[in-house]
Amino acid sequence: MSALEEARWRTLALVASVSDADLECVHSPLMSPLVWDLAHVAAYEDLWLVHRYGKRPLLREDLAATYDAFETPRALRGDIELLDPGQARDYLTEVHARTLEVIDERGVGDGTVHEMVLRHEHQHDETMLQTLQLARPQQYELVGRRPDPESPRPSFTGLEMVEIPAGPCTIGAGDGGFAYDNERPRHATDVPAYRMGRTPITNATYLTFVESGGYERRECWSDEGWAWKEQYDITRPADWTADLTAEWRLGKLEPLHPDRPVVHVSWFEADAFARAHDARLPTEAEWEKAATWDRADAKARRYPWGTRAPVPGLHANLDQLGGGTAPAGAYPAGASPYGCLGMIGDVWEWTSTRFDGYPGFVAYPYREYSEVFFGSKYRILRGGSWATRTSVATPTFRNWDYPQRRQIFAGIRIARDV
Repeated sequence: MSALEEARWRTLALVASVSDADLECVHSPLMSPLVWDLAHVAAYEDLWLVHRYGKRPLLREDLAATYDAFETPRALRGDIELLDPGQARDYLTEVHARTLEVIDERGVGDGTVHEMVLRHEHQHDETMLQTLQLARPQQYELVGRRPDPESPRPSFTGLEMVEIPAGPCTIGAGDGGFAYDNERPRHATDVPAYRMGRTPITNATYLTFVESGGYERRECWSDEGWAWKEQYDITRPADWTADLTAEWRLGKLEPLHPDRPVVHVSWFEADAFARAHDARLPTEAEWEKAATWDRADAKARRYPWGTRAPVPGLHANLDQLGGGTAPAGAYPAGASPYGCLGMIGDVWEWTSTRFDGYPGFVAYPYREYSEVFFGSKYRILRGGSWATRTSVATPTFRNWDYPQRRQIFAGIRIARDV
């Protein structure tokens, strides 16, 4: 099975047990109807692989605007006529057949466009998993969860720290292989010494913050964060119900595992938690330095576990279709050279850095992928989550979102000055 075929199998498996009604429903104003995502994946593949690379007419030119993310923003997707679930699946099938014909005729060239389309589908699968977790449709069944490692491990809280020495480092993706435009150019910077959380913050540690009045301590919150919290009456992470903390304390509930990373927290919450512990969120450069190191002799960036991509279930909690977080520190084989654990997978980790281009940034292959989002509105997340595909979760990949967003599988890793 080719990578494109495997991606399509995964996409369809993800929604195989979802009813048509749930596919067409707007489950959250933050998310698209799932059926829109399905047809959008097909439209994107047809545009880039069949039309622009293969030089063929679009299969459905009449659908181009409907399934263009900029022409039809999320707020409109539940109010316009869309393909129904059966039509969306047929659209996926027809486009994929055309793609295979183009590959037979033209090969894959340098592979850049094909990899971009492949990763686009991977990223939409994670977005759809976010929607499904928000919706929790009845009788929905995920394909399966990878079991947690069975080997003994120490218990972490997320407050344990490792020291990262001062010194120069290089940030961003090199010239070889695939990377998004915002990951380049690779450039040198100098990072002062700092301390980094050895693992993400766990549920138990965050629960202590909640129960000790963290959401009422004005001094922990930025002005913007406090205004957001007050306006929407935010008192806990997005996936914790009102009575969850008390019932978990009494041993009545299973879902809130104390030693797993807290998830579905906004940047505002992550920032407040860090302040409450006389810490801060790491900068993007600090995060990447802690996660990677350079091999000057090979002139190549290495993953924390070597020169190859991580193996899900061995080095990191990645690539799950029906999973969730693993206990903090569960994958010691994936430790960074400084001893940080779980930097790839489990939860996206908020940084303090606003999204912008690196020095010398050049938009490629289209401005709308990155450049239109540059500025002060978005904060960078790093590392990937349990739902992120292995090819996407590289140490240089930059995710971004609004600081108030909580639908993503985002958690917290703290830092401190030395």
